[in-house]
Amino acid sequence: MRDDSDRPPAETPSPPARVEPVPGEPAATAAIEGESALLVADYHAGYEAGLRSERGVDVPSRAPDRRERLLALLERTDPDRLVVLGDLMHSIGDPGGAERGELEVLFESFSDDLEVTVVKGNHDGRIETWLADGNDIGATVTVVPGEGIALGDIGVCHGHTWPSRAVLESEVVCLGHEHPCVRLEDEVGGSRVERAWLRGRLDPGPFRDRPEYEEVSWLEAADETPPRAVVVPAFNDLVGGTWINVSGQSFLSPFLPAGLASGEAYLLDGTRLGPYESI
Repeated sequence: MRDDSDRPPAETPSPPARVEPVPGEPAATAAIEGESALLVADYHAGYEAGLRSERGVDVPSRAPDRRERLLALLERTDPDRLVVLGDLMHSIGDPGGAERGELEVLFESFSDDLEVTVVKGNHDGRIETWLADGNDIGATVTVVPGEGIALGDIGVCHGHTWPSRAVLESEVVCLGHEHPCVRLEDEVGGSRVERAWLRGRLDPGPFRDRPEYEEVSWLEAADETPPRAVVVPAFNDLVGGTWINVSGQSFLSPFLPAGLASGEAYLLDGTRLGPYESI
């Protein structure tokens, strides 16, 4: 009888990386290297001030509402880390005024043991000049470039530029920037617009000929499955977005929609709408 007592134990396959939407909210949870994380995108602090200065539209500030909604999510999910997928602030230049004040109050409201990763979006200007370790803002904050980084098996980027190689080599790629929405019509011609999740797998097409992605295995091997992609809806409910089911709408990201295969849309409440192009 064979004695297998000295053989090394068989390796247990790692469970697939999972990004799970929080029901009813524009946010998701994920497990990252043994830690729990809450992912949000496009907070756009100071958006109302931007409307006044850019368009002459006077809208009362919803900063307290945004803060309370995010704090409620943090309490509900109790994560070790908050990941902001870009556009934490709204102004493209240096943060200041109401915008900076909103973020300072927000970060001072976080628990001291919360780690925060901010992916720099196209609206985040010089956010790293003040939102970094050493400032008296409560949480520990790390600002990373908009092309993103890999956090364990999950790649995070903003989506306004081509993602880093590390992001493309992840199991799941999460991005914001697009503010995906769907326009839904009823039987009598009425319509409404709702924020939506956009999920699918990356399509090799737009990435394959770019030199920075040479030797990314799934781009070279036809038998390898591309990463799953999750386009996260905007946390800020005022900012509008791309109507993904309306023909003629231009996507904002340089690799969408061509870089997304079999993309499906979901409402915040979890309702599956199916392939976004046929909604």
